[in-house]
Amino acid sequence: MNEDHEGVGTDPAPRTWNVLINAEEQYGLFPADREPPGGWRHTGFSGSEQECGRYVDEHWTDMRPLSLRHATERT
Repeated sequence: MNEDHEGVGTDPAPRTWNVLINAEEQYGLFPADREPPGGWRHTGFSGSEQECGRYVDEHWTDMRPLSLRHATERT
């Protein structure tokens, strides 16, 4: 049995996730049945937690935030 965020024991059906990205081109997973939090937008990819994790692994190849990558390129 799993526990949800409120600490109540549940046995939920498999959850669908969205892959999100922010302005710094950092990726994250968020439940598909919720609106993305401020500062994040949907990449267009949804799936199981495992599928979304693979998507992130394939697409987020440079972990540095975008602003740091730009700063490094200028030096």
